[in-house]
Amino acid sequence: MKSMTGYGRGECAEDGYKVTVELSSVNRRQSEVSVSLPKELEALEPWVRDQVNRHVARGRVNARISLQISDKAQPSGCRFNKRLARQYSEELRRLADDTGVSGGVPIGVLLNLPGVMVFEDTGIDPDKIHPLVERALTPALERMIKMRSNEGAHLARELKKRVSEIRKSVQRVKKRAPQVMKDYQVRIVEKLKQAGLNPVPEEDDRLLKELVIYADRSDVSEEVSRLLSHISQFNDCVKSDGPMGRTLDFLAQEMNREINTIGSKANDAEISREVVILKTELEKFREQAQNVE
Repeated sequence: MKSMTGYGRGECAEDGYKVTVELSSVNRRQSEVSVSLPKELEALEPWVRDQVNRHVARGRVNARISLQISDKAQPSGCRFNKRLARQYSEELRRLADDTGVSGGVPIGVLLNLPGVMVFEDTGIDPDKIHPLVERALTPALERMIKMRSNEGAHLARELKKRVSEIRKSVQRVKKRAPQVMKDYQVRIVEKLKQAGLNPVPEEDDRLLKELVIYADRSDVSEEVSRLLSHISQFNDCVKSDGPMGRTLDFLAQEMNREINTIGSKANDAEISREVVILKTELEKFREQAQNVE
């Protein structure tokens, strides 16, 4: 069992380039990956998203990748056309001689002349940085998954506690249910006595018919059986290594349906108290299950 919350960080430095990868994951019903990359590495976004999706089945993962470049590795942004600058300088000197203007040619004037400063493409080749990103992403994923696994172990213990309490309560309902019918029969006979009517024999058709109707309306054996089946499914589920969050969500919905039915059927104070306990424990179960991948 894994949680949907975790964090992992990885770094890789080589040849003046340093790549840092930070991964953080939070709860989300579906799988979602958000990737933040430097402009120079935007071409790697589909690959990064695919790598994360291979390890995460549920939750929102934010992947933040940064790139640092040392002065040594930083490509030159411009160059000077010295030949053209000399030609400009010679022509300007001739013009100065012809016009009688004294003084040399300021360097600032030459730099502003067309073609003297040539700006080059400073783009970084993503293929060159790709191996660094991969070597930084791998440990980041491993650390995030480890944190999710550790948190998942804690969630598993909490869920087992809640299911244990639910099972105990269901067993008490199961034990109490047969007594409800006997108590109802006693109440009917008592009401007849209070009304001054002669005691009705237990085999009287009218009494038996009333008991059958009540038994059919208040019988919770089917709901109890399904609840115990859901608990068994939970025990099988937690033994699996794969994602189980959606399965737990489904089991919580089904258990809630059975508990509500028991509450509406059971005309008994003790069972009603157990229904309150079941709903309380199931809500705790649901809150924890929402964090499971």
